[in-house]
Amino acid sequence: MAERASAGALILGASSGIGASLARELARQGYRLALVARNEAALASLTTEINGDHAMPPQARGYPCDVRVFDDAPVLFQRITEEMKEDMGGALRLVAYVAGIMPSGNAGAWTFEEERAMIETNLLGAMRWLDLAAETFTRAGAGVIVGVSSVAGDRGRRGNSAYMASKAGLSTYLESLRYRLRGTGVRVVTVKPGYVATPMTADLKLPQALTITPERAAKRIAQAARKSSGVVYIPGYWRPIMWGIRQLPAAALARLPI
Repeated sequence: MAERASAGALILGASSGIGASLARELARQGYRLALVARNEAALASLTTEINGDHAMPPQARGYPCDVRVFDDAPVLFQRITEEMKEDMGGALRLVAYVAGIMPSGNAGAWTFEEERAMIETNLLGAMRWLDLAAETFTRAGAGVIVGVSSVAGDRGRRGNSAYMASKAGLSTYLESLRYRLRGTGVRVVTVKPGYVATPMTADLKLPQALTITPERAAKRIAQAARKSSGVVYIPGYWRPIMWGIRQLPAAALARLPI
């Protein structure tokens, strides 16, 4: 994908954490941005920050939306592509799904409502929006789809079972989508971050030596969008770590405090 000022990117889950950092990173690279998130105030603040006082046409535009309202997706996706081309001078060439939630639970237990919200946000929302991106990019013969999964989906462990399941499902969906779109000119990138210091993980005791900033994660995601296909671990040392975890017998894994 050529890097030019007219390239457009849609980021879902853009209001904070990795999504907001990715928006800033792509803005520095000259992308026109459509930013989707539930938090309307945070979204407005981010678009104002990116646009500054005199951005005409605007470099970024916010679209408040809950990705769990699946029926809204087709109309909003079409609106975004049209407005990006007509009002912002960009053609949509990158869609990044960064939306995700991870409730802290209560004493290691999660309600069904919390688990359903994770599946709907982390997995079903991605399927809804990225299917639309796949259709659009296939017609254009070009485009990049990035799905931000997690190392948490590589193997079931003790902890937040629904979160792990949602990320495992997302990784498998993206792998299948990659095979389906082979030969169309569309690249599908699965990003698997490890520990990232974001508002979503603020209540967790993360190991400092293995934890990175959302800005560092965003730079690597932007790099993967330019060059990669397949699966990208962030940082790269998570690839051998997770390979080792996948090889552990169940009895050994059950004893790990993770």
